Amino acid sequence: MRTKKSPNRSPSLISPTGIIQLMTHAMMGAALGLVFTFVLILANPAVAELLNHGGNAAAFVFVVTMVTTFAIGATLTGIVFILNGDKES
Repeated sequence: MRTKKSPNRSPSLISPTGIIQLMTHAMMGAALGLVFTFVLILANPAVAELLNHGGNAAAFVFVVTMVTTFAIGATLTGIVFILNGDKES
């Protein structure tokens, strides 16, 4: 039989373990975004041509935007996973 938890229990996002888990999700998202960006540049010649014409600043902004987008998405997904895991345990 399951025991009931107290309703005032704080979620584990505010604990050091929760912060580490969120940072891990963000780093995984950043790595995935970086890999996706490089594959996109290598697989699509139109993107590579646009980045060649834009110079170093355009390439930097493109890569940072993609990495940040993936990192934010993975962090939000991590929040859902962590909160959902708290309900099950």
